[in-house]
Amino acid sequence: MHTRRRKRQRIGTGVVALAVAAAALAGCGAPGSGSPDSAERGSPAPRPAPVWDRSPGSVAAVGDSITRGFDACGVLVDCPAVSWATGTDTSVRSLAARLIGDPSVADRSWNDARSGARMADLPDQMTRAVAHHPDLVTVMVGANDACRKSTKVMTTVKKFRSSFVKAMGLLRSKSPKTQVYVSSVPDLKRLWSTGRGNPLGREIWKLGLCASMLGNAQDNSAGARKRRQKVYDRVVAYNGVLKDVCARDRLCRYDGGAVFDFRFTGAQLSQWDWFHPSTSGQGRLAEIAYRNVVAANPPA
Repeated sequence: MHTRRRKRQRIGTGVVALAVAAAALAGCGAPGSGSPDSAERGSPAPRPAPVWDRSPGSVAAVGDSITRGFDACGVLVDCPAVSWATGTDTSVRSLAARLIGDPSVADRSWNDARSGARMADLPDQMTRAVAHHPDLVTVMVGANDACRKSTKVMTTVKKFRSSFVKAMGLLRSKSPKTQVYVSSVPDLKRLWSTGRGNPLGREIWKLGLCASMLGNAQDNSAGARKRRQKVYDRVVAYNGVLKDVCARDRLCRYDGGAVFDFRFTGAQLSQWDWFHPSTSGQGRLAEIAYRNVVAANPPA
């Protein structure tokens, strides 16, 4: 009786061992096991990343008053001819003019920016821009999200991100191959510091221009400094969003903070409001953009 039981146990043990060995052999050829067969049956190689075209043949611009050339040619008026992005003024040599050539820039560039626009307006602007089927879209927006009547009503970083993501999504759904160049938001605190010494500029500022930063321009109390710092910090956060969202798109280049870091001189600011770029300032913005668009590698 005991002999038969031991014999059945040995047989059972042998069956289990054979089953384990068979499973192990079967596993050697399974996908992901490292065998030649698994390599042949694995996922296809990832598609190569699109190559950035350093000489796009057409440009559409979206954004706010800076891209519209506001206060560059006259008081409280747009002057798109001197726009850094798509202007035709030869003294500026806009990004489009540098890329396309002066004779063709008017026919192959479009300015869909609007003075006063905020990030929430960008999806609609982007929809209009892609209707032109441009090779490149330039984006400069965000100053008006921080330039409000008070810091309490500045656009939240969450809403700023949501609108930018939506705008990029609309672009990609309609024009998957269009490249995007994104400018950082200028340093509004530095613009205040540069322009506040001009009496005429301060009078224009009293009309409500960017009150969150420019209001009571000569006030240097602790409360005023705290208010301006809040605006500064919000602009820094906006630029972080621009950088992050752009980095998730293979055909998007952020300027690496170049416009935020740029130190406008008095001559590069509007002689009417001492806040928006003058014709000279627009030219400098065009230089920055062109340098980044034609660079072999994106800004760090």
